[in-house]
Amino acid sequence: MSVAKDQRSLVHLDASGERHQGFHAVGRAVSKLVAPIVVKRGGGVLVRLKSDWASIIGSGWAPLAWPMALGRDGALKLRTVPTAALELQHRAPLVIDRVNLYLGRAAVSRLVLVQAALPLEPEPHGTQPRPRRDDVPEAVAPQLSSIADPGLRAALSRLADAVTGAGS
Repeated sequence: MSVAKDQRSLVHLDASGERHQGFHAVGRAVSKLVAPIVVKRGGGVLVRLKSDWASIIGSGWAPLAWPMALGRDGALKLRTVPTAALELQHRAPLVIDRVNLYLGRAAVSRLVLVQAALPLEPEPHGTQPRPRRDDVPEAVAPQLSSIADPGLRAALSRLADAVTGAGS
């Protein structure tokens, strides 16, 4: 009898009189709670900007600036590396145009630059892992052994060490 009573309590009528199960997805309740906060902090626009920032601003500027906040007055707050702040200030109209083009509306009217370290340090591009020191002498030795001049052989050996990082 108690099981039937528990099952009846899980079914309820909504405003239109339809029957619904008592359990709802948590996302529905959370979205109702979070919606005012999201609207207050930029309406999800900032999340979109951060996710596509490199394609919006360009791969050259993405490691130098990061969007922090978007105010209701249209001020986009960017955290910038101090060495790039002055040039970014001069390119502000271009950045504003790119962001507004991405968003499809004039959401940004000005930039506020904050000179500070970026939250995530970008990984250096174009670097390849160096070979192990053990591999270098074996790879270079056959080519160096055929060189008769000992000065040239020593110079090329140092060059190979410098290039591959084996000498460090």
